[in-house]
Amino acid sequence: MKTWAHPGGKLRELGAESLTDAELLSILISTGTKGKSAEDIAKEILDKFNSFKGMANQSLEKFLEFKGLGDVKIIRIAAAFEIAKRIVKQTSKNSP
Repeated sequence: MKTWAHPGGKLRELGAESLTDAELLSILISTGTKGKSAEDIAKEILDKFNSFKGMANQSLEKFLEFKGLGDVKIIRIAAAFEIAKRIVKQTSKNSP
């Protein structure tokens, strides 16, 4: 079994569906802090909010509580959620 240095390598080789929620989120977070990887930060966020759906209902300020998340990373996460919302809207518009 191969281990990847970063979830991006796993995504490239096995596809996005093979990643855990924490691995997907860690790709958006990109880098960690001293002593804490991006995946560790992602796990903390998911533990606090329970799921992506739980995260989507939070204000951007709530994310500032996590050490290792600054404006750029929070904005990246918010943009990803907005893209997901628009996909859902477009899909539901096109459904009979």
